[in-house]
Amino acid sequence: MRLSRYFMPTLRDAPADAQIVSHRLMLRAGLVRQEAAGIYAWLPLGLRVLRKIEQIVREEMDRAGAVEILMPTLQLADLWRESGRYDDYGEEMLRIKDRHERDLLYGPTAEEVVTDIFRSYVRSYKDLPKNLYNIQWKFRDERRPRFGVMRGREFLMKDAYSFDVDEAGARASYNRMFLAYLNTFARMELQAIPVRADTGPIGGDLSHEFIILAETGESEVFAHRDLVEMGAPGPDIDWFGDLQPLVDQRTRLYAASDEMHDQARFEAEAPPEKRMTARGIEVGHIFYFGEKYSKPMKAVIAGSDGVERPAQMGSYGVGVSRLVAAIIEASHDDAGIIWPESVAPYGVGIINLRPGDAAVDAACERAYAALTTAGKEPLLDDRDERPGAKFASLDLVGLPWQLIIGPKGLAEGNVELKRRATGERQAMPLEAALKVIAP
Repeated sequence: MRLSRYFMPTLRDAPADAQIVSHRLMLRAGLVRQEAAGIYAWLPLGLRVLRKIEQIVREEMDRAGAVEILMPTLQLADLWRESGRYDDYGEEMLRIKDRHERDLLYGPTAEEVVTDIFRSYVRSYKDLPKNLYNIQWKFRDERRPRFGVMRGREFLMKDAYSFDVDEAGARASYNRMFLAYLNTFARMELQAIPVRADTGPIGGDLSHEFIILAETGESEVFAHRDLVEMGAPGPDIDWFGDLQPLVDQRTRLYAASDEMHDQARFEAEAPPEKRMTARGIEVGHIFYFGEKYSKPMKAVIAGSDGVERPAQMGSYGVGVSRLVAAIIEASHDDAGIIWPESVAPYGVGIINLRPGDAAVDAACERAYAALTTAGKEPLLDDRDERPGAKFASLDLVGLPWQLIIGPKGLAEGNVELKRRATGERQAMPLEAALKVIAP
């Protein structure tokens, strides 16, 4: 993409009401534009990041055996009345009437809809397990939306729902999602800690939050250092084998957010040199809640003994749009965003220091073509702007590499290559720089 043809409306200063780093940088870098309180339009750069995060989530869900569907944003109130949640959910639910006076709602979550889908088609234990997931916009009418997309009213979420014939099967499904989440966040170069969590209005008796470490995080996290350093299990595990040992390895060590923290237990379970306290941001939440929805909604399964029983269910959420902000909170500096390569909107920013100079233009075009062929998604800054403005723009939007091409360097046979994460700059021939970026 060429910046002269692109839409990247960067700002010198963020609005005064942008309180946290990610909100300020998302506005300044032109990732989003606020349309109303807690509601944002996603501009080209932000949308590219959103789609890349979405794709990583999708790939890890598919790998763990989940199957994608797409559910509507508007849901029938009658389904929520069946589950008993319509009147209990509270003012965060946006209730709507259509022209026929039917009660609808803008879905804050989708347990009722997916249970209705499941009960319409599945009757036998032979068809289980099943895990259906959905990447869709949700709406929760927060009283005080703040912190940009971190706590907005409209948000993009991946929500998955497992169905099993018994508790043992349901816990196996839960374990698959637990480990798939660790792999998902690792691919975004995030340190994710699973902590025991309150089930909240979703309900259930087994729940974990996934919190990524960030100095500006909203929560305080207390954890055994070995858990933080353990890392993700990786993709090459037997997803339908016995995953309990891998889960036990990561849940037997102490980890809690400030809401669930027990200082006495922390001191008893972690020696002083292993106690770690940090700030973090919740980006995922998983639940096992058994018959909470299947029983009132009569989503029953005939077991091998012929007896019908409510399906055992779990739900698994990832805040896809929230992750955009969380990554920025975890990875930025005074100049702007520092994107991990896996989610960066473009892989390389090519800076043409003198548009109109034949040699510089030719070198930029050669680099642009080579990097495009290599799949590195270059963004060519061919605007008629001062070099300082170009440097500031590319630092702000945080692309992993900057390839700086100007007449002085070319006269010496070199271009300049900058690694955004470290600030390291090297002069080298163009071909050598291309090999560094796309080995």
